[in-house]
Amino acid sequence: MTAKKNSNHGLIGRRLFVTSGGVVAVMAALGIAGSLASAWASDNGLTTLIPQQAPVKEELADLGNTKLWYWDTGGPGEVIVLLHPGSGSSELYPYQQPVFAKAGYRVISYSRRGNYKSEVGVDADTYFAADDLLNLMKFLNVDKFHAVGNALGGYVGLDIALSHPDRLQSLVLACSMMGISDPEFAKTLLSLRPKGFAELPAEVRELGPSYRAANPSGTAEWKKLHDRSGKGSRVRLRNEFTWQTLATLKVPTLLVTGDADLWIPPYLLRQAADKIPNSKVVIVQDSGHGVQWEQPAAFNSAVLDFIRTKPVR
Repeated sequence: MTAKKNSNHGLIGRRLFVTSGGVVAVMAALGIAGSLASAWASDNGLTTLIPQQAPVKEELADLGNTKLWYWDTGGPGEVIVLLHPGSGSSELYPYQQPVFAKAGYRVISYSRRGNYKSEVGVDADTYFAADDLLNLMKFLNVDKFHAVGNALGGYVGLDIALSHPDRLQSLVLACSMMGISDPEFAKTLLSLRPKGFAELPAEVRELGPSYRAANPSGTAEWKKLHDRSGKGSRVRLRNEFTWQTLATLKVPTLLVTGDADLWIPPYLLRQAADKIPNSKVVIVQDSGHGVQWEQPAAFNSAVLDFIRTKPVR
């Protein structure tokens, strides 16, 4: 693992490239079997098996204006809330749930409106996704939490961070374009997805070529969960995400992307990170847009390392 200081950040922004050697040590420290750690080192993590899941409570939470499906490992530890991408649901975190729980955290994820087992609700045209999250946290008696948002889930985490920074202990934006409205940035993002991109199979748009080549069965499992997740409701946000609003972020922020992410490649992620104070960047090798699925050991170690550092706000 190599690190490089980001001189453009006001505090301790660092850019990390996560490789197999450092992550194997982290896996061992988390009690993951040595054979699995060795297997990860031999294929760069691309064929990591889904681990046995931790016990969870799962049900439909009645929030009044909608009902959201969630699962919760429980326990007295700090809370990590996993915010799923637009191409999935709360089912897309089988690699994180047991590892984060074993590390001592209470781990929660939920499906946004219209996604797997969650209802659309009675106010789908006027609700805000961040309000749904805060209402669910009230339902579960959670005050502060670490928000880990993948892709579209990162938009929700960012919205909370801007409107209610007191509720977050940290923010992770993984493979998220963050809905940044800067014209040049948005234009560049669009240029990466030429005509016909939307018609490509979901797994081609979302998963990197290394993963699809190395792990056909994992690709098939991801596609199964994707296909049954539902299209979801439009995610409504309270804030506009501009370079100016990003500069006001008070929550310690980790930005992660894969080196083969077709949506938010490292170059553009670093541009966004340069605007966010107290932030750190991690680039995961051999990963596309689904970094938590394609390279779970690297992703998990990056998130846990960041959360454990307890950055000063």
